[in-house]
Amino acid sequence: MAFGKKKDDREKEQYLKLTPKTILLYLVIILFCVIVISPLVIVFSSSLRSPENQTSPLALFIEFTGASYVRAFSNMNYPAELLNSIMTTAGSVLIIVIFSTMAAYPIGRIKTKLARFLYFFFISGLIIPSQMVIVPIAQTLNRLGVPNTRFTPMIMFITCSLPFSVFLFSGFMKGVPVEIEESAYIDGASLGKRFWSVVFPLLQPAIVSCVITQGLWIWNDYFYPMVFITKKAQYSLPVGMLQFLGDKENPAQWNILFAACVLCALPLIVIFLALQKQFVNGIAAGAVKG
Repeated sequence: MAFGKKKDDREKEQYLKLTPKTILLYLVIILFCVIVISPLVIVFSSSLRSPENQTSPLALFIEFTGASYVRAFSNMNYPAELLNSIMTTAGSVLIIVIFSTMAAYPIGRIKTKLARFLYFFFISGLIIPSQMVIVPIAQTLNRLGVPNTRFTPMIMFITCSLPFSVFLFSGFMKGVPVEIEESAYIDGASLGKRFWSVVFPLLQPAIVSCVITQGLWIWNDYFYPMVFITKKAQYSLPVGMLQFLGDKENPAQWNILFAACVLCALPLIVIFLALQKQFVNGIAAGAVKG
């Protein structure tokens, strides 16, 4: 027992021993953290100033007021735009998860040339950026009579997210044991029952990863809502922030813009803090099951 304790103490001392290589690594990590965090600190500091305060943003926390937040909240019509962003993001992510898991299930289970072709067919969607074909897509939707509403950008969000999502779920599907499905099949479970009751719950780590990666992109994207939405009442939060950029006649309202950035990121921060534990537990569970 004492020998084991001494061994642990030696390993601990060796781990805590600072070598030039370790010091250099710590300095690089600290520098990287400073570079990443500095813009966030500047944004938050400037958002706490009044709209008329034009002092250099590098002068941190010289004023503490919520005037910029009040102006941004009212000018953006924050509750309506927040609701639009929630509906667009939640609806898109839900459809992406359902469609991509259903597509990845036969691709990951069936070992045929057709399944392999479908796999590369989905993967090929990652090659061409959707922004390159936005003009013919917009013309096609217009000819089909698709109205420009808050739900129109969801078509682009779903189609652009499917290639990566199918790639993610197809790779994770290979780690799900086939024996579990065979046991359910012997018990008389149908194909749909085996997928939704047996396979789908085991995909939780991949589902959480898909929700986080695709949800962040959809929430922060302003390009597709700006292209397909024409009514201001249907704007999402990123599009609503653009009004503070200003133009030649009206200069940018930086303090209000920074406050709007914080308001836009606040729901994401809350959701991430709520899902962080589930995300870590899901990855750990996936490692054990794989």
